[in-house]
Amino acid sequence: MALEDDRIASARAQWRWRGLDRPPFADIPAPGQISVWDFPRPPALVREPREILVFWGDTLVAKTRGAWAVRETAHPPTFYLPLADVERALLQPAGGGSFCEWKGPARYWDLLDGTRRLPQVAWTYPQPLAGAEVLANCIAFYAHALDCSVGGAKVVAQPGGFYGGWITPELAGPFKGEPGSSAW
Repeated sequence: MALEDDRIASARAQWRWRGLDRPPFADIPAPGQISVWDFPRPPALVREPREILVFWGDTLVAKTRGAWAVRETAHPPTFYLPLADVERALLQPAGGGSFCEWKGPARYWDLLDGTRRLPQVAWTYPQPLAGAEVLANCIAFYAHALDCSVGGAKVVAQPGGFYGGWITPELAGPFKGEPGSSAW
């Protein structure tokens, strides 16, 4: 356990930007916008009151007003939807996993509908680390292959193939995942 705690502490210590100040390359938010550079690290888990919809083509995958927004420095929020608000018959466990130093071990999910399959498009934290316990019965979706909206605003997927944040009009970046952002 001490080795795992050391590994987590080491991963957490690597982050230079922690939401305390904006780097000189951060975009200046327009009126009505918020900067992702003001989000904290460790991330804040905030209830999202706006309606969130997730469609796979014409198929409604999820609809909720009970999501958690994970707000982390340099990232657009990742939205974790209650599993109770997701069409569970579409979910199938996928292979692979990852580890987040803030949230813990992740499990990946495919969407499956007849012969249609969307591999590893979602993930859960069935046993989250301390501070992220509210995510235990929630799921997040990559927006790159889905039609997602937050409060009626169409979502743009966070750049890069790994991160799962959703960009909405009220956010100012730049966002982790864009070219040249690996050192953030």
